[in-house]
Amino acid sequence: MKIAVAMSGGVDSSLGAAMLKEEGHEVTGVYLDCWEEPGCKVDPNRKDAMKIGLKLGIPMKVLDFKKEYKERVMDWFFAEVKKGRTPNPDVWCNKEIKFGMFFDWALENGFEIVATGHYARHSPGKLGKEVWSKGYSPLTAMDSCGRLYMAKDEKKDQTYFLAMLKKQQLDKVMFPIGKMLKDEVRLEAKKRGIHVWNKKGTSGICFIGHTISFEDLLKTKIKEHEGEVVDMKGKLVGKHKGYQFYTIGQRHGFEVKVESNESKPFFVVSKDKNKNRLVVGEKKELLRDSFEVDEWNWIGEENGQGPSLSVRIRHGGKLVEGRVEGNKVRLKEKVFGVAPGQVAVLYRGEKCLGGGVIKG
Repeated sequence: MKIAVAMSGGVDSSLGAAMLKEEGHEVTGVYLDCWEEPGCKVDPNRKDAMKIGLKLGIPMKVLDFKKEYKERVMDWFFAEVKKGRTPNPDVWCNKEIKFGMFFDWALENGFEIVATGHYARHSPGKLGKEVWSKGYSPLTAMDSCGRLYMAKDEKKDQTYFLAMLKKQQLDKVMFPIGKMLKDEVRLEAKKRGIHVWNKKGTSGICFIGHTISFEDLLKTKIKEHEGEVVDMKGKLVGKHKGYQFYTIGQRHGFEVKVESNESKPFFVVSKDKNKNRLVVGEKKELLRDSFEVDEWNWIGEENGQGPSLSVRIRHGGKLVEGRVEGNKVRLKEKVFGVAPGQVAVLYRGEKCLGGGVIKG
């Protein structure tokens, strides 16, 4: 099969490309050039990707999506922050860039499949069982449309970031390393002489990572503007740098002066963007067992109705049993720090059903 592999210069996508090449597929590596702001590490990552492509003997292409990434991901991100919300740019990057611009480019240029280094598994639909003979599907039978499942490595699972994909996209996607543990990925990459086998994994914002702090990134577009910190009763207790620099549940970064013998920690409970004010309280004030979403994205034919539903409100967060009533989610236990703008992702067992943006 003719496969376009998104190659970041890291071990996960590099091993995925190597495995697909070994299986006899016609593989092309594609480096997505998306960011060139302060703190960027594009050049080293691009060089690593090109070096790996040369070693594997596969053609390499570079797609310049800097304009689209700025407009579709970062401009959206800053706009959400200014609204006082807590957006997840990684979810939107997958939706708009990796499985948007890149996915469309691949199909328009004759590729049958798009592969990435995500830790996820899935069962494809209409492509047919023979395409997936190498074990990419966790099932032995095909569904009528694509389904998304958690990775074998629960700690590395990235289905949370893929919850906005469409079922039609999963018909034409591969996650080659989704059935492997991270240690296995590194070992197999080392066996193949892939020089990034022990390269530190990326984290932080998609295509940006931790080379620039979250606060410094915000400061490139938003100036500090001091505001009030008040308690749950409206009493002035301190000051902060600007509501945009804080998230719901945050404990540090703002100044609190309270004359009391007790030293209870304060957390951001809510934000008033019109008054540039933070409302803080004790941890118990941030425990919630229900919330609403703006709109659901269902990956397959199955929606949130029925038994055995679990919910995750942040990547790596605890799965909590609950139920869906229209656009409202009710949980069987309270969770900490539900923030407007975050993505709530729904699961039934290992199957990811989809997700929606928390309203507010």
